[in-house]
Amino acid sequence: MYGEYGAAGDVPSPDSVPQVDVVTAVHALYARFIPSLWKSLRAQTHSHWRWWIEIDGEPGQVNEALRGCGAAADPRVRVSHHGPDVLGPAITRNLAFHRGTAPFVQTADSDDELEPGALALLTAALGANRDAGYALGQARDLLTGGELRELRLPLAPGVLDRGALPRYWITGGTGGQGYRLPAHPAGAMYRRALVAGLGAWQAAEGMEDTALLMSASASSPGVLIADPTLRYRRHPDQRSARMRDFAGGGVQIRGIRSRVAALMNMPPWRE
Repeated sequence: MYGEYGAAGDVPSPDSVPQVDVVTAVHALYARFIPSLWKSLRAQTHSHWRWWIEIDGEPGQVNEALRGCGAAADPRVRVSHHGPDVLGPAITRNLAFHRGTAPFVQTADSDDELEPGALALLTAALGANRDAGYALGQARDLLTGGELRELRLPLAPGVLDRGALPRYWITGGTGGQGYRLPAHPAGAMYRRALVAGLGAWQAAEGMEDTALLMSASASSPGVLIADPTLRYRRHPDQRSARMRDFAGGGVQIRGIRSRVAALMNMPPWRE
């Protein structure tokens, strides 16, 4: 199903070529968050984007949410449903990714929001750093009461050397203790060619976005900007909070690190 309706404000022609494909995987449980993500997309200062939504599982509640908030009528919105089976976020996000063609790809989880300047800042960062395969901003926690909580990253803003993120990825300890990402993968923007070359999002339970980001860093320099670009929603149903119950987490991390090591032994990625 493809959205064919308009939104408030200046809307580019649906026939214009988007510079950014925003990709979102969504299932029924997260349908209630879609209007907030849509509102944050409409607030973007960068206007040349297209939103690719792939519904995982039963589509009824998601379609209802899209109609209710007006997203379904906007020519920039493309919605697809692969069938009744639940395939998980990696496969579902990959389907959304492969439907698009824009040179830049922005991750947007269905329960998060983008800061108003996110797309403009990240595309500008990639435009100014031609060798960089990805760009990141700061992330702020979006709490249940609507408050925003600042997060401090261990990395200084600027160009990130190839392999920088895996070096700062702390995975020691047990039961989630001592685990820390150097940057938030849910808000990353990538060059499409890099994502395609890496096979897109990887089959990693609750860590498919981390696996892609670490592989991207192992393949290419990146850019970290000083401004916040992501509002990361904290809520009881978030999938990442359930990772601690997954018995294969340690094996999975070893798998990601082994792929990083293999990529680091290869020539750097070039578009």
